[in-house]
Amino acid sequence: MGALLLVRYGELALKSPPVRREFERSLRRNILAQLLRDGVTGRLRADRGHLYVESDDPERALRVLRRVFGVTSVSEAHEVPTDRATIRARLLELASPRLPHGASFAVRARRTGQHPFTSQQLAAELGEAVLESFVDRALTVDLERPDVELHVEVRANRTYLYFDRASGPGGLPLGVAGRLVALVDGRRGALGAFLMMKRGCRVSLVVLPDAEPLVDGTLARFDPAVNVLPSPPDVGSWSSAIATEAERSHADGVVLPIGVDDYATAKARWGDRVLFSPTVGLSDEEVSERWRNVTALAG
Repeated sequence: MGALLLVRYGELALKSPPVRREFERSLRRNILAQLLRDGVTGRLRADRGHLYVESDDPERALRVLRRVFGVTSVSEAHEVPTDRATIRARLLELASPRLPHGASFAVRARRTGQHPFTSQQLAAELGEAVLESFVDRALTVDLERPDVELHVEVRANRTYLYFDRASGPGGLPLGVAGRLVALVDGRRGALGAFLMMKRGCRVSLVVLPDAEPLVDGTLARFDPAVNVLPSPPDVGSWSSAIATEAERSHADGVVLPIGVDDYATAKARWGDRVLFSPTVGLSDEEVSERWRNVTALAG
């Protein structure tokens, strides 16, 4: 049996039931497409609020899942039946190598469904078991800033134990919010395209030559089907390339890396199309910082 990855999603869970179901289907399709693109085999299943990916290569699968829009975080989890004795025994087994002498810890318990115990009762019971089992290690409980967090998530008749969370990009699944064409001329353009992809848009990229490494090394890793257009022959022809692609793809708008002072001119040029500039309020330093975070997610 492969390792199990617990995949959380956030914003789409707030939608109405019909919209949520459609968004969840899109998220599952996107996860499978990303795994396929990277050659990672795995099985995908779902319950309300979570997805689960089982893979024989959990490290690679986790890196893939961190690039899927809609995913807020991923944890390598250990699944056991919802039986208190079984949960206790498995938690102690898994926690032992993670609790050095003198460490502080906290048990974070959550519960979904009907059970003969509350989340607080389970957390207290397991915390006491850890202290009793490792009395020679001088462990302490710290619920505010522990050195180690032991997570126990009870979901009906199955329970998941995990210790870490790897963040994902969040947002909405790709493909649920229309099509755009973006100019990528550098980090600001690349970040603008990323932010619109995070809102669920499929974005075709018109990439200037100096920005090609930003797309090939980072941005394209977030969309297996991304459409990267050939670089315009010169900087002055990018607007023609955008207009041609917008017409061809029936795009809902264009994404430009412009500042406040440039907005009026850009709006006059693209008056018949919706204009997006999600980085318009960011300084160059803020753009660079956010792009570093995007690069880290891209792996």
